[in-house]
Amino acid sequence: MPVDQHSDPFEDRVAAELRTAGGGFEPDLTALTTAGLARGRRLRLRRRAAVVGGAASLALVGVGGALLLPGAGADPEKASVGSTSNASSSGKPTAPPVSGQELISTLKKELGYGKFSQETGRGTEDSPYAWLVWDDGDGGAVVSVNMERVEPGSQNARELTACPDKTYTPYDSCRTSRLDNGSVLRIFQGYEYPDKREPTKSWTADLVTPKGQHVAVYEWNAEAEKGSPVTREEPPLDAAELKKLVTAPAWLKAVDATAEKTWPSAQPEASTAPTDIRKTLVDLLPDGLTPVSRGGDESGWGYVVVDDGKGKSLVEINVQPDMGDLLGESIFEGAEEVGDGTMLITREDAGDKDVAGAVRWTVDTVRINGLRVVVSALNAGGPHDAPSRAEPALTMEQLKKIALSSKWGPSREELLTGQKNSDQG
Repeated sequence: MPVDQHSDPFEDRVAAELRTAGGGFEPDLTALTTAGLARGRRLRLRRRAAVVGGAASLALVGVGGALLLPGAGADPEKASVGSTSNASSSGKPTAPPVSGQELISTLKKELGYGKFSQETGRGTEDSPYAWLVWDDGDGGAVVSVNMERVEPGSQNARELTACPDKTYTPYDSCRTSRLDNGSVLRIFQGYEYPDKREPTKSWTADLVTPKGQHVAVYEWNAEAEKGSPVTREEPPLDAAELKKLVTAPAWLKAVDATAEKTWPSAQPEASTAPTDIRKTLVDLLPDGLTPVSRGGDESGWGYVVVDDGKGKSLVEINVQPDMGDLLGESIFEGAEEVGDGTMLITREDAGDKDVAGAVRWTVDTVRINGLRVVVSALNAGGPHDAPSRAEPALTMEQLKKIALSSKWGPSREELLTGQKNSDQG
């Protein structure tokens, strides 16, 4: 990223985006559709955030769960944001403070040799990091280290060290291992742009300790994360060197120098989605479609890649409770009632990844009990893939049948019958 961007505090940038979003805009239906479909891809859609987040692109979350602003790349300020946003400072640091300059010096010492430039950092008073351009003799490359506290054993802690789904995040290598001290280490070797429209490679190492210390090392084969020509074929540190750098004891001491956090009690989200959303989606597919791969999570999101012999097609489903208030938003303007109180609207767009020739068909529904079911089909096997066919493998009518299936939740008649039986009982 350009050097002058480092001077922008994260909070100021978020506030500016929110002011822009709140000042009046025409909602981006493609972004909103994507947000509705991609909760499992860490696009956390909740009520009003679906509108503000979708249009302002504030809901996009990258590998590791950190919040990404438009064009932010792997800003050294971003890795600490998102995972600790719900925590509050609860105690004094358990180690002496460390300045940003000290962190930069530590990074240079760990790298050991070469030329350094464009150095910047922040101390342990708030989201510490060290960032610089390192030329080891084979070309300048960005190397940065970020440190934070995460809730031990939390879903976020697990996500930080889990390898992403290749359907949505293509990469060359990703390995997770448990160290002797109980820490979990992930080494990820991928690309700044999943569609590889630029040859910039992005490699990371994430370390999460049993105490909730999180250290993340980022490196690129260019002198900026985005928009800069590559200077070398690969980033300077291989997997073994990434491991050595991310496990350096000095980073853990820096985490200990940040304020301790109090984590809110976990409140499980109510869900009316089937236990295995992927299996249900496959069961509802029309005859003649062969599932090639599938994936998803427990939050009500899943996908299956199908092939009818004419090319691969990605089919996504998202099932979310308590979304009835979306009916008052412009995303459902023009929706039709389909007989049992369910409101339905269809959309056609080019997907959300700017892939030439992409065609996506979507059916978006909200039932009388607030259950939202969104299903879409793409004319490619993944959001970053080139189209493998002219149109998606499922027709709009077939998508409607899937979205309206009673397997996702009770119909209005079933709800009323259940209420009647309850009253009589």
